Amino acid sequence: MRCQELLANNRAWVEATRAEDPDFFTRLAAKHEPHVLWIGCSDARVPANVVTGTDAGEMFVHRNIANQVMPTDANVRAVLEYAVDALGVEDVVVCGHSGCGGVLASLQPAIPHRQVDGWLAGLRQTIRLHGRELNVLSEAQRADRLVELNVEEQVRNLAGLPTVREAWARGQTLRLHGWVYRLSDGLLRDLGITREGPAAEELMGAA
Repeated sequence: MRCQELLANNRAWVEATRAEDPDFFTRLAAKHEPHVLWIGCSDARVPANVVTGTDAGEMFVHRNIANQVMPTDANVRAVLEYAVDALGVEDVVVCGHSGCGGVLASLQPAIPHRQVDGWLAGLRQTIRLHGRELNVLSEAQRADRLVELNVEEQVRNLAGLPTVREAWARGQTLRLHGWVYRLSDGLLRDLGITREGPAAEELMGAA
């Protein structure tokens, strides 16, 4: 699809939206009050608003290759800080997906000096940590399981970031969720790893 087609599609969407709801854009421009921060993959097949059936303005969205939450990434930390401290979101969703190119690439030998391979360093560490489990699986099963393990790791990383820990310390409602989207049927699956505060061992360590 060429860029001119995108512009034409935009005009058609605006006309159709105004025909159905004349005040839609006026309301949208008046306030920005999303309740969810979505951290997803850049993959074009997983647009956050489409797969969740939400309208513009309902979610604050950050996407990168393989939905990484790296403590050293100033971009994701700034997005998180703004979402939690300024917008007051109550839920953060890390969503991975089947057939993730970043996950598949991390299972292959690294290509030195490539930016993408540097970005996937965390995934390769997850592979090393869970090698015993992953090595007994088939190639397809290994990729699917790594998608899940990667989401779990990113939720763990989120829970350790200062913005999250400070929000919990002051009693702010903030839930961290890990989901996986399946391309073959379009369904989202909750991995059941939601966190609403520091883990018990973290509280003991702080005591």
